[in-house]
Amino acid sequence: MNDHKSAAVVPLPPVPRRTAPLLIPFPARLNPGVEAARRHTLGWLHDHGILRGAAATEEYDALRLDRLMAYFYPEAGAAELALATDFNAWFFLFDDQFDGELGQCPESVAHFVDRVVRTMDDTPDLLPEEPDSPLVAGYRDIWQRITAGAPRAWQLRFQDHWERYLGAYHWEAQNRTRKGVLPLEQYLKGRRDSIGVQPCLDFAERCGGYVLPRELHGRPPLAELRRLTADVVIFVNDVVSVDKELAAGDVNNSVIILQRSTGCTLDQAVRRIVRTTNARVDQFQQIAATLPATLKELGVPAEVHDHVGHYVTHMHHLMSGNLVWSQETPRYDDTGTASVRSRPWADLFAAADPGVLSVHRTTGC
Repeated sequence: MNDHKSAAVVPLPPVPRRTAPLLIPFPARLNPGVEAARRHTLGWLHDHGILRGAAATEEYDALRLDRLMAYFYPEAGAAELALATDFNAWFFLFDDQFDGELGQCPESVAHFVDRVVRTMDDTPDLLPEEPDSPLVAGYRDIWQRITAGAPRAWQLRFQDHWERYLGAYHWEAQNRTRKGVLPLEQYLKGRRDSIGVQPCLDFAERCGGYVLPRELHGRPPLAELRRLTADVVIFVNDVVSVDKELAAGDVNNSVIILQRSTGCTLDQAVRRIVRTTNARVDQFQQIAATLPATLKELGVPAEVHDHVGHYVTHMHHLMSGNLVWSQETPRYDDTGTASVRSRPWADLFAAADPGVLSVHRTTGC
């Protein structure tokens, strides 16, 4: 395997320019309830101690994470959109915990991830002496609200997708400490869990008031469409966030992997990933065009046809909304990149349980 780390690093064009060749033809629509959802989530973050102080609030608010959910769920009602903005805020602030020293210590990451996973059990076995991080308490609140009254089949699938997402943080920490460059296909296999697309698609079902049959979820063409949607979101995120990952010393990015494994420049790697993204979008459209005939051939009831159509439309929303929001947010511009290691909320786990990281550090992480 080649590991061309010596290739010259030339500054990349700004995000709007580097994403201009991306061809995602689905229109982006913004939910008109976005401002109410924004205010709700700011209050929720403060109530759970995840955000503290005016400086942290201002920095978080500038990212406008609420707009990402408003693009993902343009037709969601006020309560559904507020819940979506809560769990999306949790997604991003949880992710930021691992941009520094903690993310370089796989055993510590596994410990904190396990604490979150256990909150999804019917009877969580948190030990009395374990301090409760604001992120753990916040996740418990989201989990209880999001699963309340939901069909059991949906809950189990949603829980499986969340566990895969959370478990991917340990995989990412291992990648940061491995020697050599992770093969791109191996990276994508793990990244499809860590990107969080599957829980977001599950939430589309919750918004629509339906649960797609298991046999449709687990077989082509729907499973293939979900994979392609995840890949498009992954590649767009990697293109816009490569500066952030480089600043954090991270390797979990397809652009970085391609640049280091082939010796091309970062700009060349971006261009190749953009072309790959466009090819995935083309594949998605070709497969989606076969859906009506496939559903008819399978004898799927008309009502389920409508639900599948709603679900596929939300795949469109995820792909287009992710791109538009990524071009809008300052998270990936020079200012956002400069603050990647100094987010005011970046040590929530360490502050709640300072002993764990130090113990794992002394035993070799």
